[in-house]
Amino acid sequence: MPTVRLKYFSYHPAIWPRMIGEVSRDAKAGSLVQVIDKEGKPFGSAFWNPKAGMPLRVFDHGDEVVGEDFFISAIQRAAALRREVFKLDAETEAYRAIHADADQLPGLVADKFGKVMSLEVTNLAAWQRLDAWVPAIHEAFGTEKAHIRVDPDLARIEGIPSLTHPLSEKIRPLKIREHGVTFEIDPAGGHKTGFFCDQRDNRKQFAAMAAGRSVLDLCCYTGGFSVSAALAGATEVTAVDLDENAIEMAKRNANLNQQRIKITHADAFTWSRTMIENNRQWDLVIADPPKFIHGREDQLGHNKYHDLNKLALQMVKPGGLFVTCSCSGMLSADEFEKIVVSAAHRQNKRLQIFDRTGAGPDHPTLSNYPESRYLKLLWCRVIG
Repeated sequence: MPTVRLKYFSYHPAIWPRMIGEVSRDAKAGSLVQVIDKEGKPFGSAFWNPKAGMPLRVFDHGDEVVGEDFFISAIQRAAALRREVFKLDAETEAYRAIHADADQLPGLVADKFGKVMSLEVTNLAAWQRLDAWVPAIHEAFGTEKAHIRVDPDLARIEGIPSLTHPLSEKIRPLKIREHGVTFEIDPAGGHKTGFFCDQRDNRKQFAAMAAGRSVLDLCCYTGGFSVSAALAGATEVTAVDLDENAIEMAKRNANLNQQRIKITHADAFTWSRTMIENNRQWDLVIADPPKFIHGREDQLGHNKYHDLNKLALQMVKPGGLFVTCSCSGMLSADEFEKIVVSAAHRQNKRLQIFDRTGAGPDHPTLSNYPESRYLKLLWCRVIG
């Protein structure tokens, strides 16, 4: 097996170029390699791609050399966790089936939507193994069709040869049920895999607080929180998003569930300033924006989180409830909380924080990969 030697000791699965020493000549882009520590001892197994920003993706630590059958076992373990331990099939038709590094399958994210598996491929090694992995995924999860997506920028960086894969099928928008709510999903046209399964438990918790309250859903995407709140008995629901396609699907989701929701196509920042000028406020406000931070030194992203929370907090009625989200993996939970608290204190408001949540158990995080805890939510009552 090809080998790659580390200059520095690290259990992090993503290894930077500066940490890499000697690489054997037989290591090709996408190769399964044995990782050797700086003393020459076996350290683990990884995917190698010299073209990538993170050339080495370590998925197993130990001195045992693993083969391609390791990944089939990893798929089976991932299925057992979701289907046998969490028993997700009993409560939803949509959940995260494969969570990349956290399931020892770097470069592959897969969401199960009924009989359809929607896959997002982010590295060359995963792309090269789809012929073996996809049938194994279908067998483990009981799915029949697959849609495979590759980001064009990642494809260029990783050297992925094509944006379309022979195993990828044309999937029309489909309907799934989650906690009794019906949602339309478009694996081919939506963001990422087409639906944010990571917010499933949070949508249920949000709905439980919505009865008898007016609700504002900022950055509503396809209406997950809005529809859940309306079904739970919210007195009125207002939803805002800049993505025109997402807004149209949000309208369809409202109609599917026979709910009346005021859905607005607008930039959340501009729209919020107008509402504040008009003294509009709601009992329960949620802000669930897209990822703002794309690197550790992304100050612009930090500023966007501060500004959005500052605006959202002004639209919460005194004593009202506020839920705010971040899906930026490069932003820690502590940093996010500091941003939100700062936005509140600068307006002479205080937050009674009563819960801190994240993604559901089908999105496990690795102890040696803190960035995998990407989704963070603060649940608050606004004082002042």
